[in-house]
Amino acid sequence: MAPRVLACTVCHGKEGRSTPDGYFPRIAGKPAGYLANQLLNFRDGRRSYPQMTYLIEHLTDDYLREMAAYFAALDLPYPPPARLDVSAAQIERGRALVHQGDPSRQLPACVQCHGGSMTGVAPSIPGLLGLPRDYLNSQLGAWATGQRRAHAPDCMADIARRMTAEDVSAVSAWLASQPVPGRGHPATHLPAPLPLRCGGVDDVRIAPGGRS
Repeated sequence: MAPRVLACTVCHGKEGRSTPDGYFPRIAGKPAGYLANQLLNFRDGRRSYPQMTYLIEHLTDDYLREMAAYFAALDLPYPPPARLDVSAAQIERGRALVHQGDPSRQLPACVQCHGGSMTGVAPSIPGLLGLPRDYLNSQLGAWATGQRRAHAPDCMADIARRMTAEDVSAVSAWLASQPVPGRGHPATHLPAPLPLRCGGVDDVRIAPGGRS
């Protein structure tokens, strides 16, 4: 598979470790189910990035899952976080939203879905640490405007639309400034059910009364 995915590394970096440009996420070590879902989303039009669609539009489900499994199996170290020119108050606001959310606006804490260490949960929930801040900002914006979609119910679109621009900036600043614990392996399970239903995550328990 390595020679077959050389086109992927042009943007995502050698072995899928990402690049310093800011807009291409790391894919090495991400949960296989998550990577497969995103490849299918690009191919089937739920995510829009012409370069990605061009590369995979004729590939089968099984081939895309094989590609996802290849990158998911790469166990590579993460670099130190980037130094950001942001205030301590902004970092603290981001930390609070990540760990506590904002119940008054029905904003769940990021850790409720992405895991206590924010490295994701196998097989389908991605980690958010180790991603460039520009990429995090752009993806939350894409969820909010409908440029990025997932299978219904599209929980991330709902969450992103409840976030203000200041929320997005603070959360992305905190996430991008944190070191990735260990080697960033995703957790095997969540300690509690998800607070809301999310399409494409059918193998995780939902809290009673969880929003759809």
